Amino acid sequence: MHPTYAEVTAAAERISGYTRPVVAARADADTVPIAGEVWLALEHMQHTGSFKARGAANFALAQREQGLLPKVGITIASGGNAGVACAWAARLVDSTATVFLPDSAPAVKVSRLRALGAQVLCGGDAYADAAAECERYAATSGALRSHAYNDPYIAAGAGTLLDEIVAQLPGLDTVVVAVGGGGLLTGITVSANHHGVRVVAVEPERCRAFNAALEAGETVDVEIDSVAADSLGARRVTPMALSAAAEGDVRSVLVTDKQIIAARRTLWDCRRLAVEHAAAAALAALLSGAYVPAPGERVAVIICGANTDPIDLVAR
Repeated sequence: MHPTYAEVTAAAERISGYTRPVVAARADADTVPIAGEVWLALEHMQHTGSFKARGAANFALAQREQGLLPKVGITIASGGNAGVACAWAARLVDSTATVFLPDSAPAVKVSRLRALGAQVLCGGDAYADAAAECERYAATSGALRSHAYNDPYIAAGAGTLLDEIVAQLPGLDTVVVAVGGGGLLTGITVSANHHGVRVVAVEPERCRAFNAALEAGETVDVEIDSVAADSLGARRVTPMALSAAAEGDVRSVLVTDKQIIAARRTLWDCRRLAVEHAAAAALAALLSGAYVPAPGERVAVIICGANTDPIDLVAR
């Protein structure tokens, strides 16, 4: 069951003072040459370099409130960003984090984890393999099991982002968001449903767990093969995401890796924003024409993460 809007507002109160308010910046015609009014929600400037800090803080603080934090700490499986956020949030509550990563996790994210004092363990070839190792560790150690996206506290924390965007952009028509496992999509959609905002859910063509679930009418496994797979590479979307989407105006669109790479380059060339490929996926939907706003439509594009190695952006 997905979180309620009341749980999103409770999360906003809980994490206030711990997370950074999002910055919304108007996109000029050089960045997004379309008819609509486009704003970039610069959530890559959040603590830990991604929106994941919101859900992680909400989870950790809620567990502390309920007296559920074990001495052995918190454990999570992650492609990188959720693990970094978990390690950061664990420090907020004087705890520790053990993070299981797939072998393909980017080195920049591994370095961030170690800098935050997390114990980093390898968990196999893919996120699903790391998740299985994490489950075994939690069962044997007694560590509190967190989840990168399939948890109501995580999703509710992510939903606080749209409330902040709407407060800055009254009359917002549409929010465009990249989708992996569905935690961000769930929270954003719950908030969007409350405010009457359309959600455009963007996925790589070869990382389409949400899109495939919509087609099938239920969650299904998909193959993962994308330049953005380290952040968007969930094999299966959460039932929460499907449930929240069924209650509002959610459109699913797909983009190619080539389009994601081009959008990431545009953010660097036009705005000097060094972001990861997943963060560029949402913008790719507009630049590629996968989603075409109506003239005058007010659109917010969530730039969700910046845990990347920018060397390929600056090198020519």
